[in-house]
Amino acid sequence: MARRESGRSHGDLRTADTRAKVKDDYRPSRDEILRYIAENPDRSGKRDIAKAFALRGEDRIWLKDVLRDLQDEGLLTKERKRLARVGSLAHVAVLDIFGRDADGVLLAHPTEAVGNGEPPVIAIRVSRGGGGPTPGIGDRVLAKTFPTDDATGPAYTGRVMKIFEKRTDAVLGVFRVLQDGTFRIEPVERRQPELVVDKEFQNGAKNGDLVEVEPARASRYGLPRAKVLAVLGSLTSEKAVSMIAIHAHDIPHIFPADVTAEAEAVKPATLAGREDWRELPLVTIDPADAKDHDDAVFATADPDEKNPGGVVVTVAIADVAAYVRYGTALDREALKRGNSVYFPDRVVPMLPERISNDLCSLREGQDRPALAVRMTFSADGRKLRHSFHRIMMKSAAKLAYRQAQTAIDGAPDDKTGPILDTVMKPLWDAYAVVKRGRETRQPLELELPERKILLKEDGTVDRVVVPERLDAHKLIEEFMIQANVAAAETLEAKRQALVYRIHDAPSLAKQESLREFLQTLGLSLARGAQMRPNQFNGILDRVRGADHEGLVNEVVLRTQMQAEYSPSNIGHFGLNLKRYAHFTSPIRRYADLIVHRGLIAALGFGAGGLTQDEAERLEEVSALISATERRAMAAERDTVDRLIAAYLAERVDDCFDARISGVTKSGLFVQLPQYGADGFIPVSSLGGDYYIYDETARSLFGERTGKGYQLADRVEVRLIEVAPMAGAMRFEMLTDPKPLPGSKRSFHKAKGRARASQSRPGSRGRRR
Repeated sequence: MARRESGRSHGDLRTADTRAKVKDDYRPSRDEILRYIAENPDRSGKRDIAKAFALRGEDRIWLKDVLRDLQDEGLLTKERKRLARVGSLAHVAVLDIFGRDADGVLLAHPTEAVGNGEPPVIAIRVSRGGGGPTPGIGDRVLAKTFPTDDATGPAYTGRVMKIFEKRTDAVLGVFRVLQDGTFRIEPVERRQPELVVDKEFQNGAKNGDLVEVEPARASRYGLPRAKVLAVLGSLTSEKAVSMIAIHAHDIPHIFPADVTAEAEAVKPATLAGREDWRELPLVTIDPADAKDHDDAVFATADPDEKNPGGVVVTVAIADVAAYVRYGTALDREALKRGNSVYFPDRVVPMLPERISNDLCSLREGQDRPALAVRMTFSADGRKLRHSFHRIMMKSAAKLAYRQAQTAIDGAPDDKTGPILDTVMKPLWDAYAVVKRGRETRQPLELELPERKILLKEDGTVDRVVVPERLDAHKLIEEFMIQANVAAAETLEAKRQALVYRIHDAPSLAKQESLREFLQTLGLSLARGAQMRPNQFNGILDRVRGADHEGLVNEVVLRTQMQAEYSPSNIGHFGLNLKRYAHFTSPIRRYADLIVHRGLIAALGFGAGGLTQDEAERLEEVSALISATERRAMAAERDTVDRLIAAYLAERVDDCFDARISGVTKSGLFVQLPQYGADGFIPVSSLGGDYYIYDETARSLFGERTGKGYQLADRVEVRLIEVAPMAGAMRFEMLTDPKPLPGSKRSFHKAKGRARASQSRPGSRGRRR
């Protein structure tokens, strides 16, 4: 059908608030659609756009085609169920306020990158009535953002929803004793100045200690002075390294006095209003070093004759909502933290130990309150039904993963032997059934080895290991996934507000990039706006055992979007589930606590349910806990990088087997598989040729020889330089470049693209 475009100017654009009657044959131009989406980020779904332009019937089909074209052209991207301009700022974003303009209006940048250019500037709107939060320079805020029409001013305005807690005046540094006997603080962050410490303020610090100090007011002459507040440990200890990450990422790690007092005052839950399940032999299966246990499982064959070969699986989760009520000091602190943060030697918990390690830990042989879901599966692994219960339980056994697996493999011990036939084998029988359902569902199957750092008694690195992936791990993982699905289904059926765990499908731009890359290897990827995980699995199956298996796995991984929390559901692409919510870890994730409260309210389970006020704030809360999750991941990653860099600092000039983990115009990132550590090889050090960056093939190739290096290549490198405090390492390439996969035609096309890129203004190449 031919498109009928409007010749109206942008000034005639209709928004949802200024809609006017139009002729039946009116269709907006592409520019009008793009402008509407930019100006209405909170009303940019297909239905919203159709409503704004009064499109009906066939015109809605036409609109769907236009929006798909705009996505294919890279002008639009899909975020949840809304469309957004590529490179635009999220409607709810975390911002850092950095200054004011000439009129005194506060200005901010987003904390996370937006597109590839300079970060956009956001003008912060402050409520004139004084009803909302009042931020200032240096604050980090959660805000709703709106694009502006001012070509000369800020690209967005922002309305502050929440101000994050301000950092204290305390800073981190390394205590140094100079040759003349005076004391200095060497800053951890480059922007901090050196500080002088007088002897009376040394507080027991020794040379090389990582310390927390309070700077005094800068004097007119000389360096500013400071006093040592706390000695965090030697720079070589892991405790010090994780503390750097805690401070660098503003992670709250000390519970305020009112939170601790509130936790200590909590009384254990009673049986009142609960089902008594204490005779059911639920067991916990966790890592051997786990200090809290928030989930327990049990399974049995389904006695229903109408379900031959079926099973009944029970998952019980600690009832945190019984103790952490909305609006209390405990709740406010848990929301501020968002989740627990895990370092190699410590955990920064979301909740005080009185709650997480005591009252809500499903300890063996002790009465504990829980929310339980009982799920019935058919023999082919389909879930037939489920029901939720608020219970009192008593764990029959605390088991470690390896201990449980060893029992099933034929070597039970004193604890697993007595329950082998009654508890352990039925669990594994049920897993075999549920696994069939997983195989039918076909979630994305990326086997990514998870490395674990083992420490010595002094906190330094002993070694890095890759723990074996056991069926015991997979059993618990799949049972938890099914419990999470059941929670989302129940809350939807009850029309109860909730926070979903969502994972969007790869954008069309990422799909096309993957398609071009696969073509260089002689592989194809079918086109289509709605890709499914099994299509990616098919690619992975085709390269299994091939030389480029690691490369393809890495590129497929990087094609995926990041999972997040949202009150709006788009499903979970990676798990191939239509609805999914985190329910199984309320001790360490605030999202799960919200889901528990929703179930309590929806099913009439008594006190501790989701309130109306809380339900109305779920968009804000979702953005906040998504941000704290990313913060935790960054802090954990930085700590591992610093630990490994310190561990390898004494091995400069040693040679290592490595794998190329990243390719850029500037050089190659390499990872040492035995340590999980990353370092960099500058393109200037490769030598022997002029190297060109091919983004499609994820490679650097020589202009003269056509040989080069590609993502996931296995290479040998020499360690040249280490900066332990920054967690940075620089390497030298020892492996000669190789002919790259793909045809000569692909090579010449990449070379032509690279030359065209380098001929554009602002681009520059390097001859080596």
